Parts: sequence; C-alpha cells; structure tokens
Amino acid sequence: MNLNKVILCGRVTREPEILSTASGKKVAKISLATNQFQGKDKEDKTTFHNLVAWNVWADISEKYVVKGQEILIEGHIDNRSYTKKDGSKGYVSEVIVEKLQLGSKPGSDKQTKQDKQEEVDDSLPIIDEEEIDIKDIPF
Repeated sequence: MNLNKVILCGRVTREPEILSTASGKKVAKISLATNQFQGKDKEDKTTFHNLVAWNVWADISEKYVVKGQEILIEGHIDNRSYTKKDGSKGYVSEVIVEKLQLGSKPGSDKQTKQDKQEEVDDSLPIIDEEEIDIKDIPF
C-alpha cells in the first residue's frame, strides 16, 4: 500500500507569490507555519512548510489569501531537485495543494469577549414578565 497525504492547518507567513509558467499556467507559492505543542513549560515548536498551489487554487490564493491568515490545506508531498547558481544540485520538499480552506484573517479575532457578549445581549428580546400568563404556557 502507498499513501502520500498531508493535512496542515496554520498561518500564512508572507503574501503568496504568484507566478506563471511559460505555458501560462498560474502557480502560487505559499509559506505556512504550524505549531506543535511541546509541553506545559516548553515553547511550542514551529515548522515552516512550502506550499505550491496550481490553477484554481492559485487563483483563490491570489485573490483571498493574506499574510497572517489561517488556512487548512490538503495535499501531497513532492520532492524535486534543481541546479544552483554555483552548479551544484539543490533539493526541496514542497506540499502540492489539492484542497484549500480559508480561515480567519489577521485581526478578525481581536474582538474582546465583552464586546461579543454585548452584541449577544443587544440581540436578545426583552420580555416584560407581566405580559406572560402562566396559563398560556403549554407545558
């Protein structure tokens, strides 16, 4: 059995880089940071991932993905080699995006709990107790 599947949820570390191939296909390069809890008294471990999004996912990335935004992606790992400027060979591992889900943008979760509670309180109807007759309640 063979399986190459990746699911990542993290924050975008810089604006997506949008490129086009010679044949006109659009590609987006995205850097994603994920954190792994290390323990109560230890600092989380951050891992950076190189994502590559093609075609419709590149279009969506170009239009909607911003630095600091949470995204969830599903994809697979691809390893490739390239020739460096000095002539030596370099290797890179990338996650090829197959699905992308947009999460909260930076600053969108800065509303305080008190502000949220006030919004809820404002939306609740106020019922005058004199308006309710106990006989009118069906249970």
